[in-house]
Formats: sequence, C-alpha cells, structure tokens
Amino acid sequence: MRLLLAWLVHLYTALGAVVAVFTLALAAEGRYREALALMGLALFLDATDGTFARAARVKELIPGVDGARLDDVVDYLNYVFVPCFLLLWADLLPAGHGWWLVCLPLLASAYGFSQTNAKTPDHYFLGFPSYWNVVAFYCFVLDWSPWFNGVLVMALSVMVFVPIRYLYPSRNAVLRGLTITLGSIWGALCFVVVYRLPDPPYHLALASLFFPAYYLVLSVWSHMRHRASTSPRLGLS
Repeated sequence: MRLLLAWLVHLYTALGAVVAVFTLALAAEGRYREALALMGLALFLDATDGTFARAARVKELIPGVDGARLDDVVDYLNYVFVPCFLLLWADLLPAGHGWWLVCLPLLASAYGFSQTNAKTPDHYFLGFPSYWNVVAFYCFVLDWSPWFNGVLVMALSVMVFVPIRYLYPSRNAVLRGLTITLGSIWGALCFVVVYRLPDPPYHLALASLFFPAYYLVLSVWSHMRHRASTSPRLGLS
C-alpha cells in the first residue's frame, strides 16, 4: 500500500503535463477563462505535490524515479511554455515583436531550470523563479499596454540570471505560516477574478497584487540578510 501511494504521488505530479496540454488547447480556441482556470489548477498541483511526496516517502520507496526531475519537466511546461503561448496567442505583447519577446523567457528559463543550484539546500530559488504563469495572468486580467508587458518580459528574463535568492513558499522557513496564509488568500482572489472573466473585477485584480509584492519584498530582505550573515568580517588587529 505504501508503494502504491508513492506511485500515485508521482502520477499526481505528472498530471500537470496533462493539464498543460488542455490549457494550450483552450487558449488556442480563445477560451481564456478556462485556460487561466487550468493554469491555476497546475499551480495548485505543484504547490501540494511536494508535501504529498514527503509524506509518502517517495524517495525511499521509489529510488529509481527522480521526483524532482519530473517536477521540473512539468513546471517548465506550466510555468514557462504555457504562459509564453498565452502571451503570444492573446496578443499581450507588441504587434510584430511577440515572436522574439517570448523567446527570451523560454530560453532564459531553460537555462534557469538546468542549473544545479537553481534551488539552494536551504530552499530558495536562485534567480527569478520563472513565475511566467503569474506574469501572464496579470498581463491578461489587468489589460496592461503590450509595450509595458514586453518591457516586463525582458526585465524578468534578465532577472533569471541575477543570483538573488527567492523564497520557496511551501518549504522555506522564513515566515512560512504567514506566507502560506497570504498565498491562500491570493489564490482565492485570483479564483474570483478568473471566474468573473471576461469582465474581471479590476479592483480585486489590483488588490491581489499584494501577494507578489509581499513575496518580492520578503525575498529581497531575506537575500540581503543572508548576504550580511555570510560576508567575511574584518577583524581588528
């Protein structure tokens, strides 16, 4: 039974790839509300599969399958490939420039995912953690200027290479309880926004930006504190 549960956890993770295919199909048909809803489902699967994996002790019971590698494959699909397709297909980028702009996150995040230190031993992401699903969500529901979206995509693609430590929300010890609570509230707000498409409540979409702002500030603060604690101190002779 324990072995079966361990395999079911891997299946749970792999279902994210299935979700990615249906998200692409819905976006291609212009059914953006359903596509964004599935992007939210993919985010939920990713946020919970690690907890299930640790509880089921999958590393111990199925040592021949690398759950972390499976997770990375699925994450690249749902966090990079699918949102880049949405940015391009929904005309969220400047006309005539979307084709090369989406290449930037696709290539930068491919580099980011391939790094051996992409996730630090103390549970941080090193460099912008390719949350392109969140970027595409706000570009869509807030109806920002395509040129603003393009500049944002370029800036965040560069940030993939800047070794700032970003929180791993479900595993990091820094204000973990508060982060999960605020993240759950954020998820509920985003659900309401998607449910109300094609006329999303703009004030709720704006209000939901509190969590990305909180996440960024806490990550930078944690990064600076880590740098201060590891910097060599000069002794007095």
